[in-house]
Amino acid sequence: MDTALLIIDLQSALVAGAHDAEACLSRVAGLAERARAAGAPVLYLRQRVDLPGVPADQLDVHPAVAPQPDDIVLDKDSADSFLDTPLDGMLREHGVRRVVVTGFATDYCVDSTSRSALSHGYDLVLVADGHTTPQRPADSPLPSAAQVIVHHNALFATIAYADRVIQVLPAAEVDFVAEAVGG
Repeated sequence: MDTALLIIDLQSALVAGAHDAEACLSRVAGLAERARAAGAPVLYLRQRVDLPGVPADQLDVHPAVAPQPDDIVLDKDSADSFLDTPLDGMLREHGVRRVVVTGFATDYCVDSTSRSALSHGYDLVLVADGHTTPQRPADSPLPSAAQVIVHHNALFATIAYADRVIQVLPAAEVDFVAEAVGG
């Protein structure tokens, strides 16, 4: 199997208040089931974070997408899931050439990990409806969460990396048995 599913920072405390969180969690849970059924590795990246007043169990992966016994869970300290983690080595050990990226937050960890995956030589599938980011107040000068998601999907649909295949697909169209064709 040359494809792996990356589930980034879908931790209960982090996705609380995220845009379209329940639907995103449901789609990612479905992807994880399909990945496991196809024999694809499912890797969870979990941001180490200390949120005062937040119980430790809220910092774990959301129950809707909870890891299964054969899944891999890695902790990280930065937005880039490859930085100072064994992620690259584990992917190579499994023969992975293409990563399917989902998670939280679109404009931080999902973006950083997607770009790093490309720089590490992996083909990329960004799941268009499988990543989310925090809601912003209506009076915020920042783009809305929905706008951030649309922007990142459009960006990855048009960005080019030498010898890499980049796709932006809805969860329903992600195929875990397709062979990677780039790199």
